[in-house]
Parts: sequence; structure tokens; C-alpha cells
Amino acid sequence: MPDKAVRQQILARARKIVVKVGTNALTGRTGRLDPAMVGQLAGQIARVMAGGTAVTLVASGAIGAGMAELDLPDRPGEIAMLQATAAVGQGQLMRQFHDAFASHGLKVAQVLLTREDFENRKRYLNIRNTLSALAKLRVVPIINENDAVAVEEIRYGDNDIISAHLANMLRADVLVLLSVVDGVLHDGKVLDVIERVDEGALSVAGEHRSRLGSGGMKSKMAAAGLVTAAGEIAVIANAREPDVLPRLLAGERVGTVFLPARRKMSSRLRWIGQAARTAGSIVIDDGAVRAIVQNGKSLLPSGVLAVAGQFRKGATVAIRDGAGRDIAKGIVNYSAAQLDRIKGLKTAQIAKVLGDKPADEVIHRNNMTLV
Repeated sequence: MPDKAVRQQILARARKIVVKVGTNALTGRTGRLDPAMVGQLAGQIARVMAGGTAVTLVASGAIGAGMAELDLPDRPGEIAMLQATAAVGQGQLMRQFHDAFASHGLKVAQVLLTREDFENRKRYLNIRNTLSALAKLRVVPIINENDAVAVEEIRYGDNDIISAHLANMLRADVLVLLSVVDGVLHDGKVLDVIERVDEGALSVAGEHRSRLGSGGMKSKMAAAGLVTAAGEIAVIANAREPDVLPRLLAGERVGTVFLPARRKMSSRLRWIGQAARTAGSIVIDDGAVRAIVQNGKSLLPSGVLAVAGQFRKGATVAIRDGAGRDIAKGIVNYSAAQLDRIKGLKTAQIAKVLGDKPADEVIHRNNMTLV
């Protein structure tokens, strides 16, 4: 689908969007929150919502706001100091948004998340239910990574990936990533459209990371890749472009549009393929690779060569070929210990070895997605 058709047929008809705005877009030259920018963003979101589109806002800036409040000259390097700075700044961030949206008759809700909240299926569904309830109340959810408690093992480190997971969780029509650049630049020009986020596309993105921000263009493009792989579209645009959100949703040629994959993933497969943390891995033979990749078949024990990790039945595992390349992820019907005993066997032999047969398949095709 060409750029013009995407903008007119999808963007202009979007009824559910996730908007992520970065630290640098919300702060002035001093590093302090810019009330005028916060007010402009709130005004644009209010106009979009008045047109019938639900908006979930992912807002960075807690650490930047905390730096300003504490008069810190530079972003702290130690985790404990970062967490303390975020704890101070989060309240300032929400106060600004509360006041800005209140002037348009809208209420806001704070939702702080960590990586574990996405990786745990029960928490994941609870988040979705909460955000859906807020949408019915016409309350604007303002989401941020919970930097005050997150440690390296349970944090994403930037809100770009969080916004992508939220867009996929909510099955949003569009993910809008607002930054301080007009889009993805190549040879000094903004690209109107990117058809696929692959190594070639990522090579276009620079390594630049701002003083206050935690992400970069590659992070934003990776986030766009998660959304487009699930069958939705993403846009990178300049937060300081006048009326950028209403113009985008009117189908205007603003920012860089990332085209969606032809098929939409189901909600369950979005979680399995993109959010769930793998508890181990399974190495399979070439025949099983062909059956899964080319024919969409389930994984049977006869195709399993090796098992790595200690996992239980119901865990999410990586499926790898003989060269160690990840080809899929899925929810396993057997524990690692059981699978190690039945690997390479035919389905009819499972009960004889284990004493029972919970399932014919190691991983059913309905619980598996290619990566």
C-alpha cells in the first residue's frame, strides 16, 4: 500500500492511537519542562479526542523534570540516583499534564510500568483492561516507565519500546513517535515512507542520543518495527511541528510513515512474539524448520534436537535452527525435563516414555509466531 493510501485510508480513519513524546520535545534549553509545549500537546490531543479518536499518551521526561527540580547539571549515571531523580520529577510531570488537560475539560491518569508488567501474561491483560476502562471514561492515560523502582533486569531503558508494546496490546491503529526531528533523515532529506524495518532501514538511523533523552532514532525505528510487524502503522514526526497530531490524522504528508505488514497478528501472538520473555530454547532440525516456516505446522517432538534452560509447561521459549538462529517463539506443552526425554521421538512414543501424553505437539501452531 503506497504512502498516500496509508495516510488517507488508515491515518485519516484512525480511532485508537498511541502517542509517545520524548524528553527533549517536552523540555526547553534549560532542561526544565516547557509548559507551552505541554499545553500545545494537550490541546492537540483534546482536538483529536473530540473527533472520536481514543488517545493513550506515553510521556518521557520524569528524569529531566527531576534534574530541573533538583538543579542537577547533568543526567545522573548511577541507577540509584536516576531512580531518585525520576521519583522527584514524576510528580512535576503529572502536575503539568493535569493542569494542561484540565483546561480542555479532560482528566488524566498516571500509569507507571516496568518490563515485568509486559512479560507476565496476567499483568499484561490487567494493564489492557485498565487502559480500556480509562478510554471509556474519556480519561487520558499518561504512561511512563517506572524509573523509580526499575532495575536493569526489569527495565526497557526508553519509552519507545514501551509505546510499541502498548500499541500492540491495545491493537491501536497507529503509533505516533514524536521527537525533535521531522522524521527519518537520509542524505539530509526526510523519508516519506519506510516499507520495512530491516538492517538496511536501520543503517539509515544515526547513533545520536540527546543529553536528556534515553533513546535515539534506532530505538524509534525498532519500536516502529514491532508495530508494523503486527500489522499496524507507525509514524515518526516532529513534536514541535504546528498541529502535528491533527494534521497527521487528517492524512497530511507529515513525518515518516512505516508501512504495515500484510497480515495482522492476533493479540495473543503479539504478546508471545514481542512481549513475553523466553525461559529457554529448543533447537530443531531442518525438516521441522521447513514445516514451521514454510507450512505453518506445529512443532512435534520428532523435530527436536536439543533443549536449553529450565522451564515449565506453559513457558514461552525460543525455537532455533541448527545454526542457532531464532526462527520462532511459542508456548510449550512440556517442561524442559520432559522434553529432554522425548526429543526426537514420534508422537506415539510419548506416553510410553513419560507415562502420559499431555499433547501431541511440543508447541501448537496456534501458540507460535515466527520472529
